[in-house]
Amino acid sequence: MKRSAVILIISAVVLIGSCKPIESLPDEPAIEFRAFTLFDTIDILGNPAKAGRLNFYFEDGDGDLGLDAPGIPGYDPSSNLFFRLYRKNGNSFELAGPTDPLYPSEYRIPFLEPGGQNKILRGTIDVTLIYFLYNTTDTLYYDFWIRDRGGHDSNTATTCIIILGENGTCRPE
Repeated sequence: MKRSAVILIISAVVLIGSCKPIESLPDEPAIEFRAFTLFDTIDILGNPAKAGRLNFYFEDGDGDLGLDAPGIPGYDPSSNLFFRLYRKNGNSFELAGPTDPLYPSEYRIPFLEPGGQNKILRGTIDVTLIYFLYNTTDTLYYDFWIRDRGGHDSNTATTCIIILGENGTCRPE
């Protein structure tokens, strides 16, 4: 009888010690710029092009990130990753308009859904931007942010300064 009581107590201590409290984050997503890599590539027609790969970290406290969610009536936005392009003009950077040939499209982060009780989503996302019309001296940077299915916008993150004639990776300072 004593042996089973000891086993029961040890099992209870191990079980209680292995339970983690459910972590909590705000419902609004948060992002952090990690890197931008510029490289040469070939477009789908076989023409040389330049590409840039944006890498950023994200967290979403209520786990409702991404689009194409089945069963959400009335919610059908076209994108959830947004950009602002700033181009160097002389000694300063100016906000470029959406007709600028280097202005990126809006993007869709695919539907993500956490499993289990903890609804927090964390991870990194890579987005590739293709540049067809550019000058090797074009100097630019991006502000970008995401929006979750609840309509919450994240903070705005900023890339490093990018010179389209220089392949390589830049990271935050």
